[in-house]
Amino acid sequence: MKRTFRKGRMEDVPRIMWLIDEARGIMRSSGNLNQWIGGYPSVETIVNDINNGHCYLCVEEDGEIIASFAFIPCPEPTYKEIYEGQWLDDEPYYVVHRLASAASSHGVFNDVMDYCLGVAGNLRIDTHRDNVIMRHVIERYGFTYCGIIYLLDGAERLAYQKSSR
Repeated sequence: MKRTFRKGRMEDVPRIMWLIDEARGIMRSSGNLNQWIGGYPSVETIVNDINNGHCYLCVEEDGEIIASFAFIPCPEPTYKEIYEGQWLDDEPYYVVHRLASAASSHGVFNDVMDYCLGVAGNLRIDTHRDNVIMRHVIERYGFTYCGIIYLLDGAERLAYQKSSR
């Protein structure tokens, strides 16, 4: 099936929150108990992504929304400082955040990254140390591990970059 991408709309919020719950369940079942806790990402976060034009959806041919993600142009404030490594370059980049997909869908990560690289050419992404599934797909896709960044709340994340330039 061919997948397409479009920006998220307010009427998509319930489906996006369902996808986030699916992703959270996958995280928990794989031992990642510390990411996406305390109600994050919240409806407010998703509404802000939509209002800012940063919420994107991956849609199957039959119209089913199978993934959501934030696709945000630089600068990402938490990426200003990187520890125990360095970014591949200082060129403009886009960040992929809050990627969530239906548990029954396969190959979504690659489709999302293909889309994003086609738009931006230089991507950065981060994930929790305990998110072994996400770390695996990030590395399998060819991202380079660059070091550690810290979120605004002080939480550590492993940071990666890939450029098609």
